[in-house]
Amino acid sequence: MSAQPRPRLTPEEYLKIERAAEFKSEYYDGHMYAMSGGSYAHGLIIANIVAKLWQGLAGKGCSVTASDVRLRVSALGLYTYPDIAVVCGTPAFADDQADTLLNPALLIEVLSPSTEAHDRGFKFAQYRRLESLREYALVSQIEPRVEIFRRQASGEWLLSESTGLDGTCRLDSVGCGVALAEIYQQVSFSAE
Repeated sequence: MSAQPRPRLTPEEYLKIERAAEFKSEYYDGHMYAMSGGSYAHGLIIANIVAKLWQGLAGKGCSVTASDVRLRVSALGLYTYPDIAVVCGTPAFADDQADTLLNPALLIEVLSPSTEAHDRGFKFAQYRRLESLREYALVSQIEPRVEIFRRQASGEWLLSESTGLDGTCRLDSVGCGVALAEIYQQVSFSAE
C-alpha cells in the first residue's frame, strides 16, 4: 500500500494553522515542518546574546528578538523562526498581525548537531535573498566560536571568525561587539 501524498499548503493556509498551533512549525514550498526543541546550552547562549545585544543596541534605533518571531524570507518560500533577529529602523511585517518579520539586518543561529548543515546550507542560501540582511552569524555550542558572514557592497559575502573565550565578535550591521566570554557565560564544554 502506498502512502498518501501530503497536500500542499499555501502560505495563507500555513499562517492560519501556525497562528492557532500550540507548537512552532516552519514552512517551505507548500509544506509545514515541525520544529524540535533546543538544549539547555542552546537556550542559554541565545539568552546571553539577546541580553548583550539589548544592552549594546540601546539608543541605536535597533530592536532584538529571540526565536518566537517568525521570519518570511519570500512570499512563496521559507517561513522560519531564527534564533535571534535584529531590525534597525522600523520593523516591516507581512500583514497586520505583526507576527511575521520581513526586514532583519542581522540573523543569528545557534548551531545544533541536528541543524548545523541546514543552518549553514539551505537557510543561509534562503536568508541571502533578504535585501535587508547585512550579517548572518553562526554560533557554536561545542566550542567558543562565532562565524559571521557579512554582505559586501559587491553583494558577495565575507566570512570572519572569532574563537576562544578571550575573543570578541564584531557585529558591524548593528554597531556593537559581544565578548565570547559573555556569549558562553555559564555554558560548559564537554571534553572529547
